[in-house]
Amino acid sequence: MATKKTPTKTATKKPAAAAVTAKATKPVETTAAASKETMEAVVKVGTQAATKSYEQAVSMAQEQVDKASTNLFKSYDDVANHGKDTVDAYVESSTVFAKGIEALSKELMGFTQSAVEANIAATKALFGAKTVNEVIDLQNEFSRTRFDSLVSESAKLTELSMSLANDAFEPIQLRVNATVEKMMKPIAA
Repeated sequence: MATKKTPTKTATKKPAAAAVTAKATKPVETTAAASKETMEAVVKVGTQAATKSYEQAVSMAQEQVDKASTNLFKSYDDVANHGKDTVDAYVESSTVFAKGIEALSKELMGFTQSAVEANIAATKALFGAKTVNEVIDLQNEFSRTRFDSLVSESAKLTELSMSLANDAFEPIQLRVNATVEKMMKPIAA
C-alpha cells in the first residue's frame, strides 16, 4: 500500500476544477447563446424576406394572369363580333342579290310581255295586209322596232346587272376592308 489517495484531496480538487471549467465555459456559452440568437434573427429575417418575395411573385403572377385572360377574352369577343359582322354582311349581300334578281326577273317579264304584244300586233297587221309590198314594209318596220327594242332592253338589263353586282358585293367589300384594316392596325402599331 504504497500510496493511498486521500478522499479529502480529491474532494477539494473536484469543486475547484468544476469552478475553473464553469468559468472557462461561460464565454463559450455566452457566445453560443449570442450565435443562437443571431441565427434565429437571420432565419426570421430570411423567412420574412422569402414570404414577402413569394407574396410579390404570386401577386405579379396573378396580375399577369388577369391581364392575359382579359386580353384573351377581349380577343375572343373581337373574333366573335367579327364573325357575326361577316355573317351579317353575307346576309345583307344575299338579300340585296335576291331583290336585284327579282327586279331583273320583273324587267325580263316586262320585256317578254311587250315583245309578245308587239308580235301579236305585227301578226295581226301582217294578216290584214292586202299586198306583198305592205307585208314587206310591215315586216321591215317590225324588225327595226324589235331590234331597237332589243338594244334598249339589253342596255337596261346590263345597267341593272352591273348595279346588282355592285350593290350585292358592297357589304362583303366593306367587311373585307374592315378585316384588312384590323389586321394592319397591329402591324402599324
